[in-house]
Amino acid sequence: MVKLLRRFSTTLLALVLALSAWAPALAADEAASPVLVQILAINDFHGQLDEGRMVSGRPVGSAPVLAAYLQERIAENPAGTLLVHVGDMVGASPPISALLQDEPTIEFLNVMGFAVGTVGNHEFDEGLEEMLRLIHGGRHEATGYFPGAAFPYTVANVVDAATGDPILPPYVIKVVNGVRVGFIGVVTTETPSIVVPSAVAGLQFLDEAEAVNRWVPELRRQGVEAIVVLAHLGGFQSQDGTIEGPIVDLAQRVDDAVDVILAGHTHSFLNSRINGKLVVQAYSSGTAFSDVDLVIDPQTGDVVFSVASVVTTWADQIEPDPAIQRLVAQYQERVADRVARVVAEAPEPITRTASPAGESALGNLIADAQRWGLGTEMAFMNPGGIRADLDAGPVTWGELYAIQPFNNPMVKLELTGEQIRRLLNQQWQSESDGSIRTRFLQISGLSYTWDDRRPVGDKVVEVRDEAGRPLDPDRRYTVAVNGFLAEGGDNFTVFTEGTNREAGPIDLDVLVAYLEQLDGPVTAAVEGRIQRVDG
Repeated sequence: MVKLLRRFSTTLLALVLALSAWAPALAADEAASPVLVQILAINDFHGQLDEGRMVSGRPVGSAPVLAAYLQERIAENPAGTLLVHVGDMVGASPPISALLQDEPTIEFLNVMGFAVGTVGNHEFDEGLEEMLRLIHGGRHEATGYFPGAAFPYTVANVVDAATGDPILPPYVIKVVNGVRVGFIGVVTTETPSIVVPSAVAGLQFLDEAEAVNRWVPELRRQGVEAIVVLAHLGGFQSQDGTIEGPIVDLAQRVDDAVDVILAGHTHSFLNSRINGKLVVQAYSSGTAFSDVDLVIDPQTGDVVFSVASVVTTWADQIEPDPAIQRLVAQYQERVADRVARVVAEAPEPITRTASPAGESALGNLIADAQRWGLGTEMAFMNPGGIRADLDAGPVTWGELYAIQPFNNPMVKLELTGEQIRRLLNQQWQSESDGSIRTRFLQISGLSYTWDDRRPVGDKVVEVRDEAGRPLDPDRRYTVAVNGFLAEGGDNFTVFTEGTNREAGPIDLDVLVAYLEQLDGPVTAAVEGRIQRVDG
């Protein structure tokens, strides 16, 4: 109670009103006191054990720093705190985690005492079998036996397509100081289009809200009235508190018995109420966490009051947790030799920051490397596969891994000029809520102009080859892409029409080899390969 009053003075009146219902019971029976449950949640951690960030010129994040903040909050309510996560704990991870099959990240969560988690789309990056190995334990040829997660996972909307059976428990119940709290996990139905399609073969991703609503009655039959949804789908919140995105539809459609929705996937800040439900998301990569405080009636099990804060993990305001520091150091030592190898030199930073037209310097560099590595006329790179910027100075293998951590095999294929035009028009994709989502492919060996005044499906005005000639719609051009795109990832289905396919090396190996053969330092810039002509 002291914690709530201290931290949330602006909600004091609401809290007093919520607690006043117990006044007679408190006088007669101390056992009827309200139960205070604290839920500390992270989302989209992506294995960021030793990699912090700079926010507003200040250091933020890393596992030891995050752990220190969490331990500080746990100490305020040690018997009434649950640590939970909302998916994408692994995948797109830096070398300290990824080179060891992301086992270090799961061990970090185990050591911290996490109580429950759900899966994000990146948990599926290496397929269902590997995801379940990290959760339940098992052997991997690269790392040996791993015991798995020491806490349960839940996901209600992913089922075996043949049987309809959930791949993981659809809900988990936790008892905190005598009250039962139910957790239902869901992951975005976009998952099959944003991971390699073969990784989710044989799985069906059900509507998120319908999946939640299927299991809410089961929880209530078991006496659970405090219900939290761990939803790996998100949205974006404006300064006036308005939220847009898939999480809004979920909150409006799920059963009113749901009290809290912890969100993820969009790496954004959320802290508001939608349809009476508290909706919270804490950025990503361990740079923040959600602190949700619930007041629960011990007699009915109902949540009578809830409030949340999103806490930034400023590294200059706390001493890192020493136990987690030692754990991280052990894993750093295991990968140090490989990570520290210097590949090249970059006199200036090369970033993913896109021009208004959609082109980035780092995207150009990677696409150029792929075209060179496969000896093709053109190359296309998905922006979601570029996970970090390249800093100035020595370029290490570890930095390049952080930029391209998916170990995607390259594919050489052929597309006609007409198919390439259709492909470029697939960069604008209509969403179910009527909005338009844009994913600008990074390109090499061609240029094009586009006009946003034109309709979706016909925004590209003109496409030219490297020599400046308009593409011949009937001619076949050789193209380099990664395996994710080659299978139609990110809904770029035109790539699946490619012919004369040839398997190539791993994308990271191509980038490393390209930089090593350069005669001089690494440079790249926005060159006008993509131009917007409407404004």
